[in-house]
Amino acid sequence: MVTRVVIYGVGPIGHLIARVALDRGFDVVGAIDIDPQKVGKDLGDVLGLGKSLGIKVENDADKVLKDSDPDVVLHSTGSYFDKVYSQIMRAIRVGTDVVSTCETLSWPWYRYPDLAELIDNYARDHGATVLGAGVNPGFVFDALPAVLSVALTKLNKITVIRSLDASKRRYSFQRKIGLGMTPSQFTEALSRGEITAHVGFPESVLLLASIIGLRLDRVEEGQEALIAERNYETQYFKVGPGQVKGVVGHGSGFIGGREVIRVELRACVGCEDFEEVRLEGEPSITWRSTGTPGDPATAAVIVNLIPRVLSARPGLITLKDLINYSYAEYNAI
Repeated sequence: MVTRVVIYGVGPIGHLIARVALDRGFDVVGAIDIDPQKVGKDLGDVLGLGKSLGIKVENDADKVLKDSDPDVVLHSTGSYFDKVYSQIMRAIRVGTDVVSTCETLSWPWYRYPDLAELIDNYARDHGATVLGAGVNPGFVFDALPAVLSVALTKLNKITVIRSLDASKRRYSFQRKIGLGMTPSQFTEALSRGEITAHVGFPESVLLLASIIGLRLDRVEEGQEALIAERNYETQYFKVGPGQVKGVVGHGSGFIGGREVIRVELRACVGCEDFEEVRLEGEPSITWRSTGTPGDPATAAVIVNLIPRVLSARPGLITLKDLINYSYAEYNAI
């Protein structure tokens, strides 16, 4: 039987998710979005497929979910769980599973413990499974180093560095890291939530720790602007000397005052594309890539997780419930 899928959110990421799902043979039976430029149009036209799919993009989520009877909802509308939980509740209400790109849903107990308990109980009662995933959190900063750690007999520290050239990314990404702002504008916009830079540092740290069995004493995060020393120009922004050309941020996990997990992101115009995972222990291992394209990888992660979510237990789950191939710590390091 072909799995029936509803696309909840047809923005840049939802657009990619829909195309990947169609290419992989899933039966896309509904599409939800509130953008008036998309509502009422055929999904095939919105995706630029050059053909109609017979599926209209609609803004009435309850109607779409009830009429289409999906097996799973692929959700990509926001980064903060408290802003999107009502959308996820709608899907649970009709008994469908949910795979969401919402970064803070990857480990929601950190910021939203009450909402996490609410969603977990509601999903269990309705026989639905809910998972937050993506490329970060969901792969580079957590799942990837967890799997690589299986080759160590002793693990002392994990460091993950991701560097990416922001000029190659979409407009909304360049905007959210504050390109072209002054340093003070960046700080103010970040504090007011007008830009987010990266969301999910603590979630990745806690998710990684949970997979390998570490009990952290505390978690911290921080982000700051990278300032241009010369002129830069992207497809969307011009950046002059003294203006923001990107962002650098980190998340850290500590045991007994010692940093045992550190994840770092450096996203700027002209930055080198790479990821590096450093595992300190016995033996020590360093793994390095030439960079993972974030948007396509997010779509791939979401679609590839569909079969695993469909076979998982009901309730709110994390990648810890799906990854059983990693270093296993029985005593805190």
